[in-house]
Amino acid sequence: MAPPFAKRVGDAQPSDIRRMSARCQQVGGINLSQGVCDQPAPDAVKAAAKQAIDEDRAIYTHLAGLAQLREAIARKMSLFNGITADPETEIVVTVGSAGALYCVAVALLEPGDEVVLFSPFYNYYTDTLRLFDVSCRFVDTSPPDWRYKSEELEAAFSPRTKMVIVNTPCNPSGKVFGEDELTEIARLAKRHNAWIVTDEVYEYITYGSPHLSIGRFPDAAGRTITLSGASKTYAVTGWRVGYAVGPAELIHRVGVVGDRVYICAPSALQYGVAAGMELPAAYYSEMATDYRRKRDLLVETLRSIGWTPHVPEGAFYLIADFGERYPDGTTAADRILEQVGVATVPAASFYRNPSLGRTQLRFCFAKKLSDLEEACARLRRLKT
Repeated sequence: MAPPFAKRVGDAQPSDIRRMSARCQQVGGINLSQGVCDQPAPDAVKAAAKQAIDEDRAIYTHLAGLAQLREAIARKMSLFNGITADPETEIVVTVGSAGALYCVAVALLEPGDEVVLFSPFYNYYTDTLRLFDVSCRFVDTSPPDWRYKSEELEAAFSPRTKMVIVNTPCNPSGKVFGEDELTEIARLAKRHNAWIVTDEVYEYITYGSPHLSIGRFPDAAGRTITLSGASKTYAVTGWRVGYAVGPAELIHRVGVVGDRVYICAPSALQYGVAAGMELPAAYYSEMATDYRRKRDLLVETLRSIGWTPHVPEGAFYLIADFGERYPDGTTAADRILEQVGVATVPAASFYRNPSLGRTQLRFCFAKKLSDLEEACARLRRLKT
């Protein structure tokens, strides 16, 4: 008999995102299930990384990351996010924003703590939190605008609340939190002396609703950790370079935890990301315009086959309702992949109450335009 596994892992299985991506690869389909950003990275980003490799910049970096990258992040945080951060003490480079979240959780959470989450949510949050034996208190958001109810948010906080997680723009819904919502979240976090962790990795991808960082609001000062990274902005999801910005004492601990877990983010790739952060403003506006075009193409396609797409305000995901055409999302995703070779994700896995997403699928439109056009042509064959 084999020795026992740790109880914290339980019967852990790959997410529906991973499952559908693997099945899509097996059948040679078009993957609209995983946010892989299947398009070219900017030339400047690639060139800087190549140069770093050619120059053998392959040794460990400082545990907080390359100084020039942290300085670039500090400039960006000031200009774009409205947050002043000391690159020496208040910024740490991590192995992706997911790595940042893990290190923050190690540094902050104890068994029995409670974390407030908005549903639907990116399920890596809940999967990570389960490892720390904490409880999640959920606040529902509903289409089409994905707003929460103030009374439900207030009820989610308790004397055991240690953290609230905000994701804006949001995966999977595409919600962009407004100033009134962020101000209210910050006020409640201050009242309950809770940390705010805000995942803003899609911050440059919005479609009219401006991105706002909760860390800029007075009630959030000194209690907010802003997470972001290069994956989505520069289409380098496999590079795994992210960062966390927050109070110096916490950032120091996050850096120490990261050193214990993975030593440092890939050194040569940090040079590439630093170069990316010097790109002109036009790069970011053109990227958002490109994603808007792709969003609109997918929305039109889904409407043409009788589905109800909930049009996102940001990020590059879309939740669409198929009504009663299929028994549930798992059946729908499997049949669509079999019939037309397009992979999607059952949306139920993103909800506190899976029944709320029973008739929904999540689509990712971060694809080369030619691939997305082919995917849409295939989806149109589902028209009844």
